[in-house]
Amino acid sequence: MPIRTGAEYINSLRGRNLKVYLFGELVKEPVDHPIIRPSINAVAETYDLAVREEELATAKSSLTGQKINRFLHIVQSPEDLVNQNKMQRKLGQNTGTCFQRCVGMDALNSLYSVTYEIDEKYKTNYHKRLIDFIKIVQNENLVIGGAMTDPKGDRSKAPHEQEDPDMYLHIVEKNDKGVIVKGAKAHQTGCINSHWIIIMPTMRLQENDKDYAIVGTVKADAPGITYIYGRQSCDTRSMEEGDIDSGNAKFSGQEAMIIFDNVFIPWEHVFMNGEFEYASMLIERFTCYHRRSYVCKTGLGDVLIGAAAAIADYNGIPNVSHIKDKLVEMTHLNESIYAAGIASSYQAHRTKSGAWLNDDMLANVCKHNVTRFPYEIGRLAQDIAGGLMVTLPSEKDFRNPETGPILRKYLKGRKGVDVENRMRILRLIENMTMGRNAVGYLTESMHGAGSPQAQRINIARLMQLEYKKKLAKNLASVKDDVTDLTQEQADYFERVFKVSKTQN
Repeated sequence: MPIRTGAEYINSLRGRNLKVYLFGELVKEPVDHPIIRPSINAVAETYDLAVREEELATAKSSLTGQKINRFLHIVQSPEDLVNQNKMQRKLGQNTGTCFQRCVGMDALNSLYSVTYEIDEKYKTNYHKRLIDFIKIVQNENLVIGGAMTDPKGDRSKAPHEQEDPDMYLHIVEKNDKGVIVKGAKAHQTGCINSHWIIIMPTMRLQENDKDYAIVGTVKADAPGITYIYGRQSCDTRSMEEGDIDSGNAKFSGQEAMIIFDNVFIPWEHVFMNGEFEYASMLIERFTCYHRRSYVCKTGLGDVLIGAAAAIADYNGIPNVSHIKDKLVEMTHLNESIYAAGIASSYQAHRTKSGAWLNDDMLANVCKHNVTRFPYEIGRLAQDIAGGLMVTLPSEKDFRNPETGPILRKYLKGRKGVDVENRMRILRLIENMTMGRNAVGYLTESMHGAGSPQAQRINIARLMQLEYKKKLAKNLASVKDDVTDLTQEQADYFERVFKVSKTQN
């Protein structure tokens, strides 16, 4: 039976043969570990949302005709992409953290079109293999993790030039049954909470890097896989009694390093094998989807704006002009992120495979906004919250029969506000701006799907200065030599703005 609810999903993770290290110790059952469980709860919400709001979080599969979770859907229209964004914002609002399934969703969609084009050139059968795999995970409603980022070693050198070849995941052996890979993937969001892991190259590859041009999928508990759990600020608060000091006791994100020590991938689960020139296409399409997926941060922004407004109310100053102005600014920044993401989705185009790909320029603008605006929203939230956010005594002091009454006396806000509620909102703001979920709201916003310079490179590549100079010169009646656009620029403008190549 397919997984339907969040509770069923959590149960599906039990009893697996996962090798997970946390604080230098092997975790017996990750599902029950107090630091890991909140991240599992966040993924579980992606299932429960699909039960509560089917129209938003489910779709009709183009492969089977069945109703499936939207995270497993191959997009068939701009509306599909827009609905992904709406779902992502809603989940951000519901969890206040990273819910970890966007990477797998964007990996499946980018691979769908890339494998089609590899097959078109080389007469391989990667696309059929991928479709067969997608049907399985759709029917069983499984979580897919996408693993792209390698440790990289000496970043001035290509993968094949590294002193240690394992700095990039690579093939070490091939046989008639499949391939064996070795290496690691870093910063892997939600990997321990996934049923399957898709491995992909992390950069443009050369002919000498063929062994690194590997795409395939393995079960999360496949032999040879080890997970080393990443630390998060204030993460041990999840191991303490009570739920106030955590700020968001129910939900959190998850990152870990995955070590692949001679892991076997059968041929039916290999979707690229040495076609190095398609690594860049895969990365570009994946990042195009994924940078637009960062509209999820607007859901977290909604929560933080709400927390800032709540603490202003609890402090008795909701109508002070500078407080209202800061909340307006926070909202403006948050909606600017969402606007770019939604516009990217609406301005999608159909690939050869039939799947739709959102607009690259606007996806990069969306993600570039995400590298900046959450930090300013967080700063303003801290401004409104005040210093008590970081000097607040612990929940144990609050519960202590001697110190508790003193804290209740001196930590009051306006009349009618429970002191504990004031503490909870302050801890939530701390959690999102400098605590555990600042990982998902701030640092992940900076570096996830590529750090800021990666977006600036793509924006520069697509900004079409020669075309824009021609527009200006035309209106100014400037007589000048005609400067041709590159083929890529011409194709982009023809697709997006319906500008004929002959008009360039």
